[in-house]
Amino acid sequence: MSEAKIGDTVKIHYTGTLEDGTVFDSTTGSEPIEFRIGDGGIIPGFETAVTGMAIGEQKTVTIAPDSAYGDYNEEMTQQVPRSAIPDDLDLKAGMVLSAESPDGLPISFTVKAFDDEQVTIDGNHPLAGRHLTFALELVAIG
Repeated sequence: MSEAKIGDTVKIHYTGTLEDGTVFDSTTGSEPIEFRIGDGGIIPGFETAVTGMAIGEQKTVTIAPDSAYGDYNEEMTQQVPRSAIPDDLDLKAGMVLSAESPDGLPISFTVKAFDDEQVTIDGNHPLAGRHLTFALELVAIG
């Protein structure tokens, strides 16, 4: 039986949960995700978990932050003047704002808090610093 290896394109059904059991993402009820192992298009721990699986195999893995979205970095949280945010934007804590970096790349920030003068934004990935558990099922190897 064939096992998934670096360079293979695979299709995976998965459900991702946090430490408290909250589901943060899932392919349940939709198409499986497809990616090429080794291309870096998915978090390293997920790729490692899929490598060596056979079609139809199921397993559950927990991935530490250093193999997922990294540790939470306090330096990526900052306050910006409220005037830097468009007036017509109805700010809410938890909403994601997009901007452009100085080199023209898109970046995202999560609004943590705000008042009339300041907005606290967080540039960390929402899952940074978290241990992520994935229930995996390998559907296909291409």
